[in-house]
Amino acid sequence: MVVIALAALLTFLLTTVFAMAGVGAAFILIPVFLAFGVELHTAMATALLLNAIAMSVASVTFIRKGLVEWRLVIPMLVLAVLAVLASPFGVNLAQGLDRSLLLWLFVGFLMFASLMMLFYRPKARSEKASMAATLALGLPVGALAGFIGGLLGVGGGNIIVPALIAAGLEPKRAAASASFVVIFASLSGFLAHASVAQLNMTLLGSTAVASVVGAGLGAWLASEKVGGTQLKRIIALVLIAVAIKTAWSLL
Repeated sequence: MVVIALAALLTFLLTTVFAMAGVGAAFILIPVFLAFGVELHTAMATALLLNAIAMSVASVTFIRKGLVEWRLVIPMLVLAVLAVLASPFGVNLAQGLDRSLLLWLFVGFLMFASLMMLFYRPKARSEKASMAATLALGLPVGALAGFIGGLLGVGGGNIIVPALIAAGLEPKRAAASASFVVIFASLSGFLAHASVAQLNMTLLGSTAVASVVGAGLGAWLASEKVGGTQLKRIIALVLIAVAIKTAWSLL
């Protein structure tokens, strides 16, 4: 029970932080669950389901606060479909990979996302040009996010958010819009991984409650208290810390 309580507490804290960016905490919850002795694919399935739950809660808050870019709603639905189609391919590939290789790919993924958030500064564009660039970049990124979601057991938000920001969308709106897509990508990855995982219902139930509370708090903080630049720095630093920890465990 101590392990379950600690897992729930960490899930709450981490979900609060990552819900602020609209990316979900699946990618950081995976090494947490692994540290508690959870099997790799079970950790992925559990984290992805928690991602879907958390991003559903966060999306409701973002919509109520008027942060969702409604002109992206239909394209984002297309992204969700692409993610659903692409995610199983990543899962199938993951089945044939060595565990160490899979985790090294995970480290590379974390570092790429963190560097994008820290150092990339998109050029200023007109509103019309920015929306066109967002759509052009966003559609293929949706498929890639779904594939990565299946391969590494993440919701794809850390690809979608930097891509939308790179295309010129304001960070808070990018996070709010991406959170909707992450729901579908996470659900797809969960369903694929669940077929090869043995879920611990006690762990899942306690962390699901923690995810709901954390996502609600995180979305509120993002919309009311934290600036876009601060948000990107917080997420980037945490990503780097998780990447270093995961890499150290593989050495």
